[in-house]
Amino acid sequence: MKKNIAVHFAIIISVLLFSCHSNNQNNALQTDSTSKPVVINPANMIPEFRKIVKPTPVAEYKEKTDNPLNDWYFSVKLYETGKTFNYLMKLQFEEITGEDTLRLPNFGNDPKPVIQKGKDKYSCIVGFMDNENKFREYKLVHVENNNHLKVTSLKHYSVATYPE
Repeated sequence: MKKNIAVHFAIIISVLLFSCHSNNQNNALQTDSTSKPVVINPANMIPEFRKIVKPTPVAEYKEKTDNPLNDWYFSVKLYETGKTFNYLMKLQFEEITGEDTLRLPNFGNDPKPVIQKGKDKYSCIVGFMDNENKFREYKLVHVENNNHLKVTSLKHYSVATYPE
């Protein structure tokens, strides 16, 4: 009888240990299935700072003015800065000069700044090419009253990433 009780006791202990061990495995599986999905942000693929900054303009618009005595121009030039999505805009109309900053949104690929001719004389639109290679206008550079160089923001852009 004592052997019978010892065998039953050993069986009960092994069943209890096995059932406790299998419950822990189920709990581990349940916690793995309830973990949040990994969201990969494409904007993190592009470094925040450039390793090499080009000294030459990456985009330029230039138009000769109507001044018959001088060789003057209306021009807008975009230069890279140390920050990947920031550009220095150098502006000129005849002898008037100015600077502004262009901050492009991070779509997860290298920025592509573009300057297109504006609809008015001595005007151009500064923008960028988006992921679908479509021009997005951003700022208007123009001359007012033939003596003021002006920059106007046309649109504002932002990028967000949401989990699926």
